[in-house]
Amino acid sequence: MEEMRNGAHLVMDEVRKVIVGKDGCIEKVMAAILAGGNVLLEDVPGVGKTEMAIAFSRAMGLKSNRVQFTPDVMPADITGFSVYSRETERFVYRPGAAMCNLLLADEINRTSPKTQSALLEVMEEGNVTVDGVTRQVPRPFIVLATQNPVGSYGTQRLPEAQMDRFLICISMGYPEFEDEVAMLKSRHRGRPLDHVAAVISGEELLAMQGETEDIFIHDALYRYMTRLSEFTREHELLELGFSPRGTLALGKMARAYAYLRGRDYCVPKDVKAALFDVGVHRVRLNQKARISGKKAEDVLEDVLDRVKEPKLGEKP
Repeated sequence: MEEMRNGAHLVMDEVRKVIVGKDGCIEKVMAAILAGGNVLLEDVPGVGKTEMAIAFSRAMGLKSNRVQFTPDVMPADITGFSVYSRETERFVYRPGAAMCNLLLADEINRTSPKTQSALLEVMEEGNVTVDGVTRQVPRPFIVLATQNPVGSYGTQRLPEAQMDRFLICISMGYPEFEDEVAMLKSRHRGRPLDHVAAVISGEELLAMQGETEDIFIHDALYRYMTRLSEFTREHELLELGFSPRGTLALGKMARAYAYLRGRDYCVPKDVKAALFDVGVHRVRLNQKARISGKKAEDVLEDVLDRVKEPKLGEKP
């Protein structure tokens, strides 16, 4: 396990060649990938969302495709389509963008709901169906989608039910002053992306995902995660709390954090770290919260404060 875990840290080291000063974001994305989930990067243009996704695909030696979503992108562009071949006198399947290991879905909110649904179906089912024939996408399969929250012209906002399909939703934010200076120096000549090397393979990533699934979670922690989810459904500042899928996501991310931090078991701080990653896009503030200027992060912090942390070894 130790050798595989080191591979995950080597991947993050490669991504840091491109993304400066965002170690926390890099760790979150790596954890989500180890947990077998998909990532939504929601931030303003130009902060490095696309470069981070490309760096991860190169560092992991994965076949990647990129789709720049626009209103005229069709579901068939994602799933593939059949064309008639005169030579064989039969229809031949032409693969869509989803037939890869890592799909970068740029500006997912700028395409039609029908195309969004086609992508989200692939994310959930792990296969595409064209003309009645179902085909599995390659494994591992990861979607890194980006979304620009600024400006609504020409956008189709993802509804909560579809946002829930992403394991985590994170924002990178602007770099710190010194980090931006370092970024300027590193790009004086050439692109850092050209220096990203493949340090693991797709098969090794699948093995790491399997090891992450084997991380032990104590019954007291299972109950703790369930209480956290229940509390979001009852919180006075929320009109929408965690779904059961959100609770499952919390467990997956907690395991991934434990794996990255060198343990074969989870502790409460893994759950606490994961709550914000899996929760911000799953909860919806009510009018009282919006009037008082609260953010989703504030409410989740309050949930952590009010739900008692378990002491492992105690009876639940």
